[in-house]
Amino acid sequence: MQHAAGKLRPGATSLLVLGCQHVLVMYAGAVAIPLVLGAALQLPKEQVAFLINADLFACGLATIIQAIGVGPFGIRLPVMMGVTFTAMGPMIAIGSDPALGLLGVFGSTIAAGIVGILVAPGVGKLLRFFPPVVTGTEIMAVGLSLMSVAATWSAGGFGSPDFGNPLYLTIAALVLVSIVMMLRYATGFVNNIAVLLGLLLGFGVSAALGLVTMNELEAAPWFGVVVPFRFGMPTFNVWAVAAMCIVMFVTFIESTGMFLALGEIVEKPVSEKDLVRGFRADGLGTLLGGVFNTFPYTSYAQNVGLVGVTGVKSRWVCAVAGVLLMVLGLFPKVAVVVASIPPFVLGGAGIVMFGVVTASGIKVLSRVDFKLVGNLYVVAISLGLGMVPVVTPKFFSRLPHDLAPILESPVLLTAISAIILNVFFNGTGSSSVAAGELAAAAKEAELI
Repeated sequence: MQHAAGKLRPGATSLLVLGCQHVLVMYAGAVAIPLVLGAALQLPKEQVAFLINADLFACGLATIIQAIGVGPFGIRLPVMMGVTFTAMGPMIAIGSDPALGLLGVFGSTIAAGIVGILVAPGVGKLLRFFPPVVTGTEIMAVGLSLMSVAATWSAGGFGSPDFGNPLYLTIAALVLVSIVMMLRYATGFVNNIAVLLGLLLGFGVSAALGLVTMNELEAAPWFGVVVPFRFGMPTFNVWAVAAMCIVMFVTFIESTGMFLALGEIVEKPVSEKDLVRGFRADGLGTLLGGVFNTFPYTSYAQNVGLVGVTGVKSRWVCAVAGVLLMVLGLFPKVAVVVASIPPFVLGGAGIVMFGVVTASGIKVLSRVDFKLVGNLYVVAISLGLGMVPVVTPKFFSRLPHDLAPILESPVLLTAISAIILNVFFNGTGSSSVAAGELAAAAKEAELI
């Protein structure tokens, strides 16, 4: 029996085993965003645990829709969905605003998902505003803006009374070194889950030293249903929504390259109709994310490398992995354990994860023609403006409070600047970015 890519489907046992492998590879990315956001916003551990459960559940649901397809939604390729790191900067800015908080994050996520579904058919016309000079600069800004978060974690985390403790720094360094060693010397599956294994090592060392507390574990139920609007009805703010909509458009760019590259790997040419179905699924996943108390979803580009390394081209493996993720999201005790990972353990892994994001942006920019001096100024000025709230957090403090979600978001500032400057120096170019160029981007850099 053939699946969409024209290959034999694995048997039931193989589907389960391969699905577990996909879950392990994607698990670190799936839980990273709730941990990052929870630490940045100083959320209580029980809230972080719930966000992890909600994220796993919504991640699995979005993956099933994208891989299997539901009506006009889903590209029907072996795709795993996950929260995009592109949204991290705007979410921290929105969540840090006392008037918005998590409800503002969820509201802007829902709105961005709706906008994404509506604009999916015409997104090709919008791609002209996101050439590599814009997307590469944007991705660099994401990584650079998050490095301060990784550094703070490594020293003990936000508000730590023992900030900078040499023991914290040592454990963060141990996690970093272990990940680097596995990336250098391990191959295949172990190499793919190097970050996850590094986190497990750091967690084990921290627990052995008495630095891990899991007082909430006993009180947490074994089973818990992820209910919509757990924290209340979402809050909608025009600037917060604008920030998340730009994130949505950037994820479409990333998804385009990934879809095209993945289509080549599984020997199924991706048509414009397929792309639109994939975009709609990204939008629907983001909408569902906001409804189920979680964040914007995108088709993970790491999936291209995973499919290429494992040779598993069946979309049904990803569908099974989606079911497994949903099941994991129903066990609060597991989420409490994950939420108990100390910040300094996350710091060591964060340097790798956020550094890779920055490097991915540089790789995209390597395709830009810098002989055109305008491109140089697009990158220079946009990154300069985007880093202002990172290096001087109170720079915009005297401006209207309603502008905070846009002015305090390095990613959004960089995006707006890069789009405007690119149009000023280069015009709007062709109506779309060349498919071959996007495929090359996905192949040379596994974005976020």
